[in-house]
Amino acid sequence: MGKLIVFEGTDGSGKSTQFSLLTRRLEARGVDFRTMVFPQYTEPSSALIRMYLGGEFGARPSDVNAYTASTFYAVDRFAAFRKVWGEYYRNGGLMLSDRYTTSNAVHQASKEPEQDREKFFAWLYDLEYRHMGLPVPDLVLYLDVPTELTGQMLRRREHDTHTHADIHEQNMDYLRRCRATGLQAAKYYGWTVIACAKDGKMRSIDDIHSEIFLRVQECLKEN
Repeated sequence: MGKLIVFEGTDGSGKSTQFSLLTRRLEARGVDFRTMVFPQYTEPSSALIRMYLGGEFGARPSDVNAYTASTFYAVDRFAAFRKVWGEYYRNGGLMLSDRYTTSNAVHQASKEPEQDREKFFAWLYDLEYRHMGLPVPDLVLYLDVPTELTGQMLRRREHDTHTHADIHEQNMDYLRRCRATGLQAAKYYGWTVIACAKDGKMRSIDDIHSEIFLRVQECLKEN
């Protein structure tokens, strides 16, 4: 089997930027790898996700319970593994993924009461890794950012890209719960937490990248 490294974090945590920086650095070093970004919005397997995020099942994230919504995302990942990257991974390839099963642990588990979240974490592990046969990540980099800062980054992104926030990104209370849940999930699953803010301000992009690259190097050296 190959290696699977996953970037995770709440909306507005800078995942896409850090993901891009890592891929460029690995390319410059001649490392062979492939990338995936979830959800696969242009693929038929994401149809239910697009309907959910577009508010067709309800205007609030809580209108679709954690277990139901998780299956939408799980099916999209299963399709990608079977059609796109499974053979490469099984033959020893390095996969980098922007979001993965980990996203359900952050965004969907936040709908559950705090005392019930570990039950959900265990169910999610069984669903995607054991029953559906998706690979367990070798390294999950969880980018942790205070919600007030992620809110600022989301509004700036909307302005710069002329896009409209989905039902997750519009709900700041939901994003606060996601952050707390993400840290709870990181502890439960053993993820690597990258603290992206210091003294109430975001660390520089290069500073965060340096820490991420160090963790990736350590992972790639492991047998």
